[in-house]
Amino acid sequence: MTPASPVPNVLIPLWRWFSARLWWMEHAFERARASGKVEDDARIRIFFVMALFSAGFITLALGASKAALFSGHDFSEELSPPPPGARADLVDRNGQILAMDLVHYGVYLDPHDVSDPKGTEAALMAVLPGIVPARLEKTLAGDRREFVIGGLTPEMKAKVHDLALPGIDFEEESARAYPLGETASHIIGFSGKDGHGLAGAEKALDNDLRAAAGRGPVPLSIDLRVQGALDDELNAAATKFGAIGGVGIVVNVRTGEILGMSSYPDFDPNDAGTTDPARLINHVAATDYEPGSVFKVFTLAMGIDSGVANVNTMLDARTPLALGGQTIHDYDKDNAMLPLWEVFTHSSNIGSARLGLMCGADRMDRYFRSFGLFAAAPSELAESTRPIVNSRLSDNVVASMSFGHAISLSPLTIATGMSAVLNGGVYRPLTIRKLEAGQAPAAGRRVIQASTSRTMLNLMRLNVTNGTGGKANVAGYRVGGKTGSAEKPDGGHYDRNKLVSSFAAVFPTDGPLDADRYFVLIMLDTPHATKDTFGFATGGWTAAPAAGRVIERIAPLLGVPRVIMPQDTGPRAPVDPKTLTGEEG
Repeated sequence: MTPASPVPNVLIPLWRWFSARLWWMEHAFERARASGKVEDDARIRIFFVMALFSAGFITLALGASKAALFSGHDFSEELSPPPPGARADLVDRNGQILAMDLVHYGVYLDPHDVSDPKGTEAALMAVLPGIVPARLEKTLAGDRREFVIGGLTPEMKAKVHDLALPGIDFEEESARAYPLGETASHIIGFSGKDGHGLAGAEKALDNDLRAAAGRGPVPLSIDLRVQGALDDELNAAATKFGAIGGVGIVVNVRTGEILGMSSYPDFDPNDAGTTDPARLINHVAATDYEPGSVFKVFTLAMGIDSGVANVNTMLDARTPLALGGQTIHDYDKDNAMLPLWEVFTHSSNIGSARLGLMCGADRMDRYFRSFGLFAAAPSELAESTRPIVNSRLSDNVVASMSFGHAISLSPLTIATGMSAVLNGGVYRPLTIRKLEAGQAPAAGRRVIQASTSRTMLNLMRLNVTNGTGGKANVAGYRVGGKTGSAEKPDGGHYDRNKLVSSFAAVFPTDGPLDADRYFVLIMLDTPHATKDTFGFATGGWTAAPAAGRVIERIAPLLGVPRVIMPQDTGPRAPVDPKTLTGEEG
């Protein structure tokens, strides 16, 4: 037999107090009767009843509070499930709202209750201009309750409600809202009325967003501050130079996180259904371009890493390079023997082609595949498209591909491969998912030596201080980069008046290889020269300044210190090739 539980110590004084009050009350009744004072007897009885009610109420309140606070039951489990099609909020890496579900309303009409069809039709058309007249007329002439229009905000619903029309009622429905409008539109994407993602992160993370509905937001890797600067500068450059399209991307090459992604022209995901389909294309992921000279980064990384060449290897750019049916020229005619570092800073097509031929087709195939250049970028984005590559790497193809022709690929593919060149030599997929504090990036695979990565960082810095990328320089942030100006193919030949102009930047180029480092790509499709570019529409005049402005705006946000060195303000020092290479120390 289980022994009786002892009475808690705290209850003993309370019981004694209550017993004493009860004893006092009993004797008070006796004294009142003995004195013959009926009034006193009534007051005491009323007080006693009130005291009992108060004690009972306090007991119930304490019991309910204890049950609620200390029962250990998780009441969140009993909350009603989210409605069908509900999606979690989408936020940036700092918790800023990018997309959310808002309650909207659908309008339903029952023709049996409508006494004035014409008046009802006129009244609804006046307050709901988006209504489909044919559907409304069909419903009014029908014999059953039908859906008329959806997506009404509470304000719009109130306007319809105030009409006091018989036969009209409302039903709640979930609708996705994008409070930033066109900002980050292509990376955010949009979803359909059925609650399924159709583009961008909404599609890429569709299962996550539906599973997390009602539980908390889903964060993206993008930083809304970085995204805003990227959008601003890309749109400004595309507008200034009359480009038909453009892309911008910012990546942390250490982690592989995409901090910003812009495609021009953009769109408002709130009105995706009525937008020109051409504006919905994410040119970063879904459009292939011949990249031009930014591709020389991969060619030099291949040549240096394989040991075929070093920064001092001399290459003959004295005359155009003639291959069967093809002659390769330089944009700026140097007519000289050039060391490899000058091939890079002068952006010599001839020198790059000769390096590619020295490496050979087999080595190029192996390295370029390891950089991910022959496959779609391994991204969460469903829009990621496959490159257009020749199936056979003939000498002509090898030579042309060495300076960014004879291959078309997406800017996302370029950014993924370039990150491997600049982060110490490890190829890993870029991601739109935020890495949590302390979370390691994807393991990736080594594709070049760390020393090659260091050399490429030094060469890209040299190209900004002494080469074609000078207009991207921002004092104190150690910017490196490579220009690109690819003539667009047109009817079987290249049109010199139509360029894809680009600049691939990295900052800071110094510091440990395993530190945070940022890649910025700006690309403009068919920019036009202006008076202040002196008739040039090349990457150094159009894309490089935009990349520099992006870097100047985002570097403080990313915690990159501005360090002004003597060479940033003084005369340009002679190039010492010995400083361009070196093992990581």
